[in-house]
Amino acid sequence: MSITIVAADAHPVYLLGLKQLISTQSNLELLDCCSSADKVYASLSQKQPDILLLDLNIDSGSGMQLIRTLRSKKDQQKIIILSHELDDEQTMDALRLDVQGVVLKHMPMHLLVQSIHKVANGGQWLEKNSLGRAFEKMLQREAGARRLATILTNRETEVMCLVAQGLTNRQIAEKLILSEGTVKIHVHNIYGKLGINNRVDLTLYAQKKGIV
Repeated sequence: MSITIVAADAHPVYLLGLKQLISTQSNLELLDCCSSADKVYASLSQKQPDILLLDLNIDSGSGMQLIRTLRSKKDQQKIIILSHELDDEQTMDALRLDVQGVVLKHMPMHLLVQSIHKVANGGQWLEKNSLGRAFEKMLQREAGARRLATILTNRETEVMCLVAQGLTNRQIAEKLILSEGTVKIHVHNIYGKLGINNRVDLTLYAQKKGIV
């Protein structure tokens, strides 16, 4: 029985290449080609492919949000990400969203065929270098979070992360629905507990611990 596929990529030339590649494989069947997220949603509402081949840069980089939406709808198709490169955050998002495959576009096309077969048979195909860095960063974050939990309250940890992301006290207050004065008190307490004197040092501390 054929493995059914919907391919989604913003570039018509790459979609054409996928179409030609899949046509050479007797046990692969391309059900549809989509050039936008809206077309993916429409296609999946009518078809039930085994695998979605998805370019992360579709619609100017909204591929990961498309995956989140599909996962929230409990769609059952397996997903293989196509990308020129993945950073650590994207790799961690892919792992959290239970993406079954990651294929970098500069890899030989026969590896894409292998990845489709492996994923269709219940396996995973993940880019090892990105995966290794992402796991290391995830472990670092977990260790940093455990240590912080023994020092800061949950609210102080929230405030610290937002400070490290560059938000002002006023922006933090609006985001957490607090008064600006309360945020200032939290920031002061964080400085005291961590032995830090300013926002720059706090940001560097959070980055070193892998919190942000």
